[in-house]
Parts: sequence; structure tokens; C-alpha cells
Amino acid sequence: MIDLITQKTASLKNDLLSGLTVALALVPEAVAFAFVAGVEPLVGLYAAFMVGLITSLIGGRPGMISGATGALAVVMVTLVAEHGVEYLFATVLLMGLIQILAGILKLGKFIRMVPHPVMLGFVNGLAIVIFLAQLGNFGKNSGEGWLANTALEGSVIDVAWMQGPELWIILGLVALTMAIIFILPKLTNAIPASLAAIVTVSLIVIGFGIETKTVGDVASIAGGLPSFHIPVVPFNFETLWIILPYSIILAAIGLIESLLTLSLIDEITETRGKGNRECIGQGVANTVTGLFGGMGGCAMIGQSMINVNSGGRGRLSGITAALCLLAFILFASSLIEQIPIAALVGVMFIVVIGTFEWTSFRIIRKIPKSDAFVLILVSGVTVATDLAIAVIVGVIVSALVFAWEHAKHIYAEPSEEGESKVYALRGPLFFGSVSHFRDIFHPKTDPDHVVIDFQHSRVCDHSGIEAIDALADRYQAAGKVLHLRHLSPECIELLEKAKNLVEVDDMTDPHYHIATDKLA
Repeated sequence: MIDLITQKTASLKNDLLSGLTVALALVPEAVAFAFVAGVEPLVGLYAAFMVGLITSLIGGRPGMISGATGALAVVMVTLVAEHGVEYLFATVLLMGLIQILAGILKLGKFIRMVPHPVMLGFVNGLAIVIFLAQLGNFGKNSGEGWLANTALEGSVIDVAWMQGPELWIILGLVALTMAIIFILPKLTNAIPASLAAIVTVSLIVIGFGIETKTVGDVASIAGGLPSFHIPVVPFNFETLWIILPYSIILAAIGLIESLLTLSLIDEITETRGKGNRECIGQGVANTVTGLFGGMGGCAMIGQSMINVNSGGRGRLSGITAALCLLAFILFASSLIEQIPIAALVGVMFIVVIGTFEWTSFRIIRKIPKSDAFVLILVSGVTVATDLAIAVIVGVIVSALVFAWEHAKHIYAEPSEEGESKVYALRGPLFFGSVSHFRDIFHPKTDPDHVVIDFQHSRVCDHSGIEAIDALADRYQAAGKVLHLRHLSPECIELLEKAKNLVEVDDMTDPHYHIATDKLA
């Protein structure tokens, strides 16, 4: 009993302290994402608070942090520029409803279709993006750095780089932050290393009066409580036509990023989150955010990694991060604005090191070339565009590679059965293997009676059905009698020209469904 109490007390402490660490790192990122979206900093901070709080309470992955993200901000900027911030609030509201519907329809399970090479590419690409995003903080303009940090999409903003003492100071502070995070866990686990590093570096900067870029140089974070606000837009079909495309894109990007981050946290913590519940949690969070003047959000892989690495595993860590962020806005803005950007950059560099799958370099020569290509492709597309497009591209390429490889697996074992020639077909018959299927048979040289046995094969789609019909036409044109054996009832029903050639054997004929909408 004492051990259990001690364990729960340690877990509670870890969640509280890691939540505070995450909240400190959330502030400049939320401000930066608001800048990119073209809205006031408080719009991003309110979104980080509300999305983070609600998803921590009802989402499907304890320990995962959500908030305003660059992946969504870069989509929002055009809408805000053309129609104004009120249309953004309406869009976020509709985005949330779409995500709730996705959760109700249990679409979260489709994240399982993401192959492992795509996951590796996603993680590596995002690590590179997070690293590139920090480089802007070494620019002279105080605003440019965190504007660049909004990338999470890999865009590079030209900046006038710091030089001389100014550059060496920020590099030194970054190095000190990273050193503390590396060394402290070897001495004690009493407090999260990231939190200790941020506090230590901040005290050094303030105590010695070191001139360096701080959170306050980006923007003021002081404000009040978010208030209920129905978007001031005309409620008609014209408005719906404007916001619907943005809502669908934002909902899709938000769910893809959230579910992939969920899978990553599952792997790290060796636990399993609930994808459909996370969809609903994200949807409720964005719906509420749209009604309280926030810009919406989704899971944040960088902040989630900070939380997990700092010991945060439970829902309390995310709740603490959200409430601390609100407390910063209401009561402690003057203190938080004194935190040097270098300390937060150092924390994010540690996240990059921990996020990147360094084993990729070791295994890339051992895995199939197609998997290596997908891994590199997804990493590159993540850096060049955004992670949603990268994942979609990776899944499509992986599916095409899978289809190409399995297209080679169809073959026939010929044998004699009286005066008939029997082709015992093996392997799947689908759109990718149709050409190989056609090449197996030779109607002009085959005997007058030919049997094709499908007992060890399977017709997977409508293309396979059409291939069977076309083959029947070839044998009939050659004056040969073709027999089709061991086809499923649904397959027989879908056949048109070859239906009468089927030998029905209810005892051994297989039963399965075919991926085609022809019956509908």
C-alpha cells in the first residue's frame, strides 16, 4: 500500500511539473502561430488554453498536449486575409463539428493504415522541421524568429542573422540549456530537467542583466479570461460555401497530426490511446474554441515530447499545462515575458534530438528499397510542404508499391485432367495483377477444354471480374470451352459474359466479398 501511495505521489508530482514545463514552452509558440494566421497573440493563447484543456480532459491519449499549431495556421492565413477573423472563428466551429462526426463514424481506426516507413518519415521530417523552425530565432528582428518557428511546415524565412557578441550569447545560453537537460537526470529526477534548465537560464539572464531576446520581445501575453462569442458572420449558404473547404482541410490536417502523434506517444509509453475518442475530443475542443475567440488547434508533437520526456503521463499533465498557461495570461505575464528565447530554443533542440529516429541511418540499407524510398520521400515532403500532405503521399506510394509487389504473386500451376487442361490459379486477382493474369493463358494453343480453378486464388475487385470476362471472350473467340471452378457466389453474380461457364460446387466453393460497388 505504501509503495502504491508513493508511486501515485511521484506520478502526480511528475504530471504537475511537466505540465508547468510545457506551459512555459507553449507561450511563444502560441504567439508565433497567431502571427502566422494573421490574428492577435491572445487568439493563439486562448486556443492553446482551451484546446489543451478540453483534449486533456476528454481526449483519447493521456499525456498528449494539444494547442495552436503551425500546420493549421498556414491554412488559416488566407482565410483571415480575405474574409477576416470572424470567418476564422466560424471555420474553427465547423471544423470541430466535422471532427466530432469523424469520431462518431469511428474513422480514427484508419490511422492503422499508415505504414511504419511513413511513420518513420513523418517523425524524421518533423524533427527536421522543428530544428529549421528554431533557426529564425537567431535573426536580429525579434519577431522574425518566432514567425519562422511557426513553420512546422519547413518554410524558411530570410532573416538578418545575428553577429558578434549577440550571436555568441544566445548560442551559449542554448548550449547551457541543453547541457542542463542532459546532465541533470544523471544527478536527480526530483524535477523535470527542461523546467530546471528554463528556470536556471532565466535566473542567470535576469541576475546578470544579460541582453538577449526574451518572450516579451515577441509580444505581450497579458489578457483576461476568454469570453463567449458567437462568430459575427451572415448565417447563410454563401458563408457556408466560404468556410466549408477550409473547415474540411483543417479538420483533416488536425486529425492526421493528432492521430499520428497519438501513435508515437503510444509507442514511447508502451500504452495504447483511443483514436476515435481523440477525434471527438479534438472536435469538442475546436467547437468550443470557435465559440470563445480561439484559432483552433490539434496535437503538438514537440510539446507532447517535452511532456513525456519530463515524466508527464496522465491527464493531469495536460490540464496543468493549460491552467498554467491561463494563469500566465491573467497574472504572471510580466514574469513569463522575461524568459529568454534561448532557453526555449535549447529545449526544442533536445526535442529534435529525441524525436529523430537515428536508427534510420542504420536500417535504411537493410530494409527493402521501396520502404527506404517511402521513408525519405515522407521526410522530404514533410519539410517541403506539410505533414498532412506528406502522410497522404506516403500512404498512397506505399499502397502502390504494395499493389505492384503483390501483382507479381499471381501464377498458375497447369495440369492435365482427361482431355482438359487445368490451371490451378494462385495469388490475388486485382487491378494490379490483371496484366499478369492475362499473360498466363494461351487460348490459341490450349486444348479444346480448359478449366481455371480459383480455389487458391481470390478475386479482390471489379478489375478482376472484368479480366475473367475478357478471358472468357478470348477462349470463346478461339472456339474453346472454358470452365471456371471454385468462384464465390458474389463473384458469379458480378460476372456478365462468363457467368454460364462456372462449375458450381456448394461444398467447396469459397465465400467472400469483392471490393466493388457494381452490386450497389
